[in-house]
Amino acid sequence: MKKLVLFYNPVSGHAAFKNKLDWMIEAFQRRGILLLLYRTKKEGNEEFASFVRAVQPDGILAAGGDGTVHECVNLMVRHGLNIPIGIIGSGTSNDFATYLKINEDMERYFDCIADGKTKRMDLGRVGETYFINVASAGMMTGIAHEVDARLKNALGKMAYYIRGIGELPKFHAVPLRISADERRYELEAFLFVVINSAVVGSMRNVARDVSVTDGKLDLLAIRKCGLPSLMSITADLIAGRPVSEKEQVLHLQAADFYIESAEPMESDLDGEAGPMLPLRIETVPAAISVFYEG
Repeated sequence: MKKLVLFYNPVSGHAAFKNKLDWMIEAFQRRGILLLLYRTKKEGNEEFASFVRAVQPDGILAAGGDGTVHECVNLMVRHGLNIPIGIIGSGTSNDFATYLKINEDMERYFDCIADGKTKRMDLGRVGETYFINVASAGMMTGIAHEVDARLKNALGKMAYYIRGIGELPKFHAVPLRISADERRYELEAFLFVVINSAVVGSMRNVARDVSVTDGKLDLLAIRKCGLPSLMSITADLIAGRPVSEKEQVLHLQAADFYIESAEPMESDLDGEAGPMLPLRIETVPAAISVFYEG
């Protein structure tokens, strides 16, 4: 009988996932798979690697938002757990799962997992920390770190929007120096994101020609511009239209980025607080095996 470890966050996505545990256990049992549960803790989960080695599963399922997937992937890579991972998007933000269209038909995805269908996918790396979807800095970046967990569970994505409205008077552009595979750029920008997938902040198709298997990451930086242009970019993002070709947006593809700021800026890695700039952001090609049919 196959075994899978379910790495689940009990408080993600309105803290409702734990009510689905019996459904998931039954769904995998029906497919001849034993589901072994690992409940995450806020204060750290380093013992997860020992748990996995003890039970020797055929794969791991990460259930939660992007932050939970981020933690699970980092534990796996750091401890050399080279087995497939499946993603059960059940958090406030499920950008990577949305990009892969995993949540659209969970029974079909469970079949994919049971059949052992996998695909190697890239990761990004900042220092010793890996990210599966996005590294960013600039206006709005700190909001995800400042939203109270209770408010996020009660209001979901609306909590971020409410917090963001309060930050509008503080928005300003920052001088950046960017090296992308040794090509150099200087600009004033409101923010930048370095992305692995084309879904960021629940906004789909933010750029064209983005792939999780091309050995490269994509940088998008919104240049300093007037309010009408900024509102136009925002409207396109909300509507799911790519902004990578807009005049006010710098779009670069590279395997390696080095980004410096003239002002102190905190980064964000998959919605979790990252280091201060400057950042070296590297692509790690085909770093993980993901249960995926496509």
